Amino acid sequence: MEEAKLILKHITASIPDTAYGVERMMIIGDLVNRQGPEERTIIKKLFDSFLIRMEENHASDIDIGGFGSQGRIWYRIYGDKKPDTASGSYTFDEINIIILTILLERQRQFLYENRNLDFSYTIFKNDLMYRFRADTYFDLDQLALNMRVINAIVRPYKLLDFHSNVSKILNLAHTMEGLILVTGITGSGKSSTLDTIIDANNHSVDGHVVIIASPIEYVHKSDRCIIRHREIGRDVLSFKEGAIQSLRQDPDIIVIGEMRDPDTIMTALEITDSGHKVFSTLHTSSAVESIDRIIGEVPPYEQERVRNRLADVVKLVISQKLIPSLDGKVVLAKEIMVANPSVKAAIKNNNTSEIYQMMSESGDEGMTTLEQDLKRLYLTKRISLENAMSYANNKRRLQQILNLVTH
Repeated sequence: MEEAKLILKHITASIPDTAYGVERMMIIGDLVNRQGPEERTIIKKLFDSFLIRMEENHASDIDIGGFGSQGRIWYRIYGDKKPDTASGSYTFDEINIIILTILLERQRQFLYENRNLDFSYTIFKNDLMYRFRADTYFDLDQLALNMRVINAIVRPYKLLDFHSNVSKILNLAHTMEGLILVTGITGSGKSSTLDTIIDANNHSVDGHVVIIASPIEYVHKSDRCIIRHREIGRDVLSFKEGAIQSLRQDPDIIVIGEMRDPDTIMTALEITDSGHKVFSTLHTSSAVESIDRIIGEVPPYEQERVRNRLADVVKLVISQKLIPSLDGKVVLAKEIMVANPSVKAAIKNNNTSEIYQMMSESGDEGMTTLEQDLKRLYLTKRISLENAMSYANNKRRLQQILNLVTH
C-alpha cells in the first residue's frame, strides 16, 4: 500500500490546478498511460485489495471516489452502507487515478464522452475468479465508482420456492415461448434470480441460450444448453441490436438484461411474438407497475398496439425485494403474477388495477402479492413486523391481512 501511495502522490503532483471536470480526467488518463506496467500493476493491486476486503466484510457493494465519499472507502454490508475505517483515506485525485488505471483506453474515452460507464471487472484470488458489476460516473467534477459482487455460484433453484405451476412456465421443456419478467428496484437481486432460472434450464433441457447484458455478470458454463454471453459495448452495440441479431443465431431462450427504453421494449415484444422465449428485467417494484411501465414507455399512439401485444405474449412477472431478516442478513420477498386468461383480459381492456385482486385470490396457480409474501415471512419469524410494513407496496392491505386494523 505504501508503494502505491508514493506512485499516486507522484502522479498527483503533475496534475495542473487549472484543469477541471472532464479535462482534468483526460489529463490524469494521459499521466496514467505514461506509467510503466509495473507502476500500473501496483495501483491495480491496491484497488484489488479493496475488493478482497469486500469478501472479508461480507459486503455486497463498494463505493469510492467523488465528493460524496469524502475520501473514504464505503461498503454495503447486509443492507447498511458505511465507510471502512481500516481501508485508509484518499484524495479526490488519488481515487481518480485509481479508477482510470483499472479502465481500458476505449473505456476511458466512453467515460469522457458520456460521463458514465458500465463495465465488468475480474480479479483472481487463490485460483478463484471473482467478478464485479461496475458503474463509474462524475460527482461534482470527480470520478466516483460503485461495484457490486457478482455471485461466484448460482443460488440453488429450490431456494426460490416457486409454485410448481410457476416452475413449468420457467422451464423450456414445458413452456417454449412467451415473455417472462423479473422486476425490482436496484439491488433487489433480479440478476441473481434470473441466473438461477437460466442455470436450472441449462442443467435440465437441451437448448441454446443467448444472454445480452450490460455488463455480463455471472458467466454460465454450457451444460445441456449452449450459452452465449454478449456484453453491450464489447460484443454488441445495444440491447436492440443484440436481440435482433439473436434471431439469426437459432436461440431457444433470449435473455435481454434490461428493458430500459422504448426501442428495447418494442424489440422484446416483437421477438417474443415471433415464437421465442424471452426473459428480461425492469426497474419496477410490483407486477402491476411493470405492466403499466411497459405500456407507458411508448408514445400514446402506440400504446393500444403494445397493450394487446403484451397481453398476448406475457407469461409471468416476478417482482421481488430483499428484506432485512431477523438473523442480520436479507431474505427474498416476491410477488408473482401468472398471465392467465383473466389477467390477459385485464391488460387488453386497460383494467390493470384489477390484477392485484386476481393475484391475491389465485394462490392455487402460483400467484401471490408482495403483501401476502411479507405476511408469510413475518409469521414464520424470518422478518420483523417493522420491516414487513416498511417494504410493503400496499401498507393498508398488509395491515388488513395481518388483522392489525378493524374493518
